Amino acid sequence: MSLFQFLKSKTFFVQIAIAIVGLLLFVFGLKFWLGVATNHNQKIQVPNLQKLTLVEVERTLKELDLDYKIIDSASFNSAYPKKSVIEQTPEAGDFVKEKRKIYLTLNPSKYRDITIPDLNGLTKRQASSQLRAMGLKVGEDFTFVNDIGKDVVRGLRYKGDILKEGDKLPLKSIVDLVLGNGKG
Repeated sequence: MSLFQFLKSKTFFVQIAIAIVGLLLFVFGLKFWLGVATNHNQKIQVPNLQKLTLVEVERTLKELDLDYKIIDSASFNSAYPKKSVIEQTPEAGDFVKEKRKIYLTLNPSKYRDITIPDLNGLTKRQASSQLRAMGLKVGEDFTFVNDIGKDVVRGLRYKGDILKEGDKLPLKSIVDLVLGNGKG
């Protein structure tokens, strides 16, 4: 039998029909299996987790069959409770499937610490600018000591204690300057 005669035969068309039906069954079976395996049409609305503690987050997400992962802690924000959620991904109101992870950014328990630089010998204005740029506040309670330089920094105080170079203070702490009185 030649190739041309085989292509015109009933056997060839039966084989083509079997192949097409088999392919269609495979495609529809795969589509059905993917729908079941990926929980197609299942929607769980993500709750708003902002300002919740980790215990509250865990309880809330467990009820919805969701999971969480802490990815970061941001800069301290006094508007949020300590160690509470500041941001979440996916956001509140989005729809997800069961066992989906919600990625959380937490509020640290305090401001980050700032290392005190050596400001000895700088003017009051220079030291104040540098301290404010670092995130510290300069108090209005100046202490003056006998020194030839007027308004030259001779030390720093925090809550009455003398600070040394390298000491650490929380961000936004109030630092008082010890200045020369110009009377040497």
